[in-house]
Amino acid sequence: MLFASSVAVTHRALATVDFVIIGVYFAIVFGIGMYFARKERTSEDYFLAGRDVGWFFIGASLFVSNISTEHFIGLSGTGASSGLAVGHFEWLACLILLILGWVFVPFYLRSNVFTMPEFLERRFNRQCAVYLAAISIIAYIFTKISVQLYAASVVLERVAGWKLWETAVVLVIATGIYTVAGGLAAVIYTDTVQTLILITGAVALTIIGLGRVGGLEHLRTMVPPDYFHMIKPASDSNFPWTGIFFGAPILGIWYWCTDQVIVQRVLSARDEGHAKAGTIFAGFLKILPVFMLVLPGIIAFALFPEQVKKPDFAYPTLVLNLLPVGLVGLVMAALLAAVMGAMSSVFNSASTLVTLDFYKKLRPQASESQLVNFGRVATGVMVLLGLLWVPFIHYISSQLYIYLQSVQAYISPPISACFILGILWPRLNGSGAISSLLTGFVLGATRFIMELADRASGGRFESPVARWLIDMNFLHYAIFMFVVCAVVLIGISLMTPAPDRKRLAGLTFATVDDKMETVAVGIPQRKPAQETATEHAINVVFSLMLLATVVGLWIYFR
Repeated sequence: MLFASSVAVTHRALATVDFVIIGVYFAIVFGIGMYFARKERTSEDYFLAGRDVGWFFIGASLFVSNISTEHFIGLSGTGASSGLAVGHFEWLACLILLILGWVFVPFYLRSNVFTMPEFLERRFNRQCAVYLAAISIIAYIFTKISVQLYAASVVLERVAGWKLWETAVVLVIATGIYTVAGGLAAVIYTDTVQTLILITGAVALTIIGLGRVGGLEHLRTMVPPDYFHMIKPASDSNFPWTGIFFGAPILGIWYWCTDQVIVQRVLSARDEGHAKAGTIFAGFLKILPVFMLVLPGIIAFALFPEQVKKPDFAYPTLVLNLLPVGLVGLVMAALLAAVMGAMSSVFNSASTLVTLDFYKKLRPQASESQLVNFGRVATGVMVLLGLLWVPFIHYISSQLYIYLQSVQAYISPPISACFILGILWPRLNGSGAISSLLTGFVLGATRFIMELADRASGGRFESPVARWLIDMNFLHYAIFMFVVCAVVLIGISLMTPAPDRKRLAGLTFATVDDKMETVAVGIPQRKPAQETATEHAINVVFSLMLLATVVGLWIYFR
């Protein structure tokens, strides 16, 4: 293998074999997409892949729907600047995925819903569903798509010199073609291919990087000691242990247990056992990013400290300087897989929300073909909105990128409160839920706007209250928001009439055994089968193994 010299390379041209590898990747992805485009017939096929997906494909799709180029940039960049602590979010996700599988999945599958707003409507009221659907679609357009394209452009322009706007247009259109054509099935099965490529490319770079620095133990001697200590004091500005273990799970439950992009994958399961197993498999996969994305950032800091003074360049610097011909193409394919997998998930889930939570409500008599065709049109609109973002990508700085990422901390607490408390306590009603959601929206918007205004004014806010609001760690602020929203939800619910218990059949722990009437969205449906005894036993064993693995890693890197 021919490694780079001690002088860091800032750009290199791709060899023919690299282009061949990338070309093969595109051929496989489009082949899968077009295959399912010919098979899709009903709305259940298009939006939920016929509810017949196995655990392996669900787990792979959960993983790649979450991992995008923003993780390659963000996790490696933060690893280069502060060490492994950012990996808390990855390992916490392992445990939150278990909560998705064991707590939420049974309610979602037994209620036979297509979307998360639909579940919230059945549990509370229509206003809550409209809020969740609207806030999700807006967040997908203005944060997920923009951040994914920004992160992709940083890597691809840095590594291969590909022009930003040309790359973004190609990625959006290519992703849109197979997503529009094939629906969720095309997305899930292409996600599986993308997962394999992503992991192979990223692990290859980590192994080569560790070899270059002389192994993990020698790497420890090349960086500050606290880089390998994940548990930080409560006063730490970035990753306080209080925020990590009490605030981050609030974000995690919103993202992994209530967000349409993620939950739509488990709704496609052929039975409850496969849905749970898929979440467990995804949990094991989520152990990997700490080693294949955060650790390379630390390696980049050790080998090329001058190059990674701008953290965004940590991962591209390793690709440029450590990988031989051929492996560059593999890692480039992994990066393309990451951004295309994440974008296809956003496109498909956003179109599902638009179609079933708005169009279907306005036109309840719409036929199956009309729903599928409108879903394709809605996906096309999402693709178009993605393209409209392209001219503005150049203006997204790394600082704004961080702000966009922090948005989820400001919208997640009220949603998490409504879902968690909603299944725990049947006394809570729609009035309390919508009041909680709107209260959370005001609190989150206030914090976000004041942060931006304070930054623009050079930190001129002097009021103690304003400084407390702005300077509080965002994870601590998430805890504060969750508590306030929970109090509002409970208080308003107790001051207004209790909901009709018949409406709550199967939607709360107290009413889980009540006979449920399936009303859903008026679409011919088939309930997934329940978990078998064998599936249950296997899922318990692997859940305990995952739990033990994560706790063991935390103890080792405490």
